[in-house]
Amino acid sequence: MSRIFLLIATNVAVLIVLTVVLRLLGIESILNEQGTDLDLQALLIFSAVIGFAGSFISLAMSKWIAKRSTGARVIDSPRNDTERWLLATVQRQASMAGIGCPEVAIYNSSDVNAFATGASRNKALVAVSSGLLSAMDRDAVEAVLGHEVSHVANGDMITLTLIQGVVNTFVIFLSRVIGFLVDRLIFRNERGYGMGFFVTSIVAQIILGILASTIVMWFSRRREFRADAGGAQLAGRGKMIKALRSLQRVHQPGDLPDSMAAFGISGQKRIGLKRLFMSHPPLSERIDALQRSY
Repeated sequence: MSRIFLLIATNVAVLIVLTVVLRLLGIESILNEQGTDLDLQALLIFSAVIGFAGSFISLAMSKWIAKRSTGARVIDSPRNDTERWLLATVQRQASMAGIGCPEVAIYNSSDVNAFATGASRNKALVAVSSGLLSAMDRDAVEAVLGHEVSHVANGDMITLTLIQGVVNTFVIFLSRVIGFLVDRLIFRNERGYGMGFFVTSIVAQIILGILASTIVMWFSRRREFRADAGGAQLAGRGKMIKALRSLQRVHQPGDLPDSMAAFGISGQKRIGLKRLFMSHPPLSERIDALQRSY
């Protein structure tokens, strides 16, 4: 949950800032050169620049934001046996996966969780919560670390960034087309951009952004299965299944408020539209997938 929420939240913030700054600087006026027609080619280029810029800035900031938001402490010089074991385990798994060793960190939280982030496969961050270390034995923790190292080795953050950039591009593009049509056809504004355009485009961008997030969430669910398979290869299938079952015991349905449950690592079973906004598949489905693959 942490890596998805942080990237999406940062991405949204960057998009808003870039949109406001470029509007204040008058850059969007290129789309109003004739005062009557919408230059779709220029709009698409503008949307792509803003959309991908927001996504890649979010990626570049992801490790810094993750450290600051969770208070994660990178293990530079291990203080105890647990930290030495964590560092050695990630180093070994990174070597097996053919990537540079990520930074290894611990953050204080009762939540049983872990995440991986970073702009490069060779300069990533893997962090585990103190709650996870307390709730799981070393076999399960080893599998969780393998899962996170697999996210890095699979290049999931880069792929997610590209998908988010494409999604951003079309959200910005379509929201401004909708704003233009509403401004012309409903508010009867015949020249320039009126208040109808600005209000409608902002509202449409929010709505389309929410709908488009289902695409990002779909990819997130698919990559969890891949990371589970990677964790099974790095730590062993039995250990990976054990880790997922430990999460099942810790995260029972109802532990999270409804507003956050769709993003929880617990992967509660959901039906209908709610399932579209889940970042993680239900743990039972992940366990079944591992058992079927062997």
